[in-house]
Amino acid sequence: MELLRVTDPDDRRLDDYRGLTDTALRTVREPAGGLYIAESTKVIARAVGAGHCPRSVLVQERRVDDIRRFVGHLDVPVYVVPDEVAESVTGFAVHRGTIASMHRPVLPTVREVLDAANLVLILENVGDHTNVGAAFRAAAGLGADAVLVSPGGADPLYRRSVRVSMGTVFQVPWTRITDWESAVADLHAAGFDIAALALSDDAVTLDAYVANRPERVAIVMGSEGDGLSRTALDHADTVVTIPMSGGVDSLNVASAAAVALWALTSP
Repeated sequence: MELLRVTDPDDRRLDDYRGLTDTALRTVREPAGGLYIAESTKVIARAVGAGHCPRSVLVQERRVDDIRRFVGHLDVPVYVVPDEVAESVTGFAVHRGTIASMHRPVLPTVREVLDAANLVLILENVGDHTNVGAAFRAAAGLGADAVLVSPGGADPLYRRSVRVSMGTVFQVPWTRITDWESAVADLHAAGFDIAALALSDDAVTLDAYVANRPERVAIVMGSEGDGLSRTALDHADTVVTIPMSGGVDSLNVASAAAVALWALTSP
């Protein structure tokens, strides 16, 4: 770890952190550039613990000792900056004091992710990064073995997803689906029952499904507005619904995922 004190907000070494509130710049820099941004010492520690490699770290003076415990053994530049420089560069107040620019790992194949899994959460076109992060946190905390993300879904390594997940995106195996047909083939070949969580006249209630739960289950959750696509529903083996009351027909996607996972993992 190399400590480098930087007082000029225009220093080009800080470019990975520049304008992080600008969606267009973030979109280019993170997925296309092979990087993602991790915020807070806890999240960075989880990323490094999962084998992810920082390209650099931006840290405020008060957090130097904290970050040293997690990246001190790595050959990585650590830019120590005053609070006002951190805010000027990123475009927001860096309350947690530490941000890291991380190299994106190569994602495993769907088959590799399914190999040791019995309960899988599938997110189809979930576009809100907060919901994706919350769903990953539910997956980690409630016993899902893996997460699959559709091509149109938000990026689990987007900094808001990572932050909301509290870094659990690094502990749950996950990958992206390239297309439904090949993903369904892989799931069925591995013996998974594909259960689509949706409102439907022919849906079974969650408690009824749990009572006769197949050994290997893949729960599919749809987007925030439209729910599951026709393609996803057509490829499901079972349609499952969470009974609701009070004139409410459904839950937020991350909340629904948590309820379903809790039901499927409760003794």
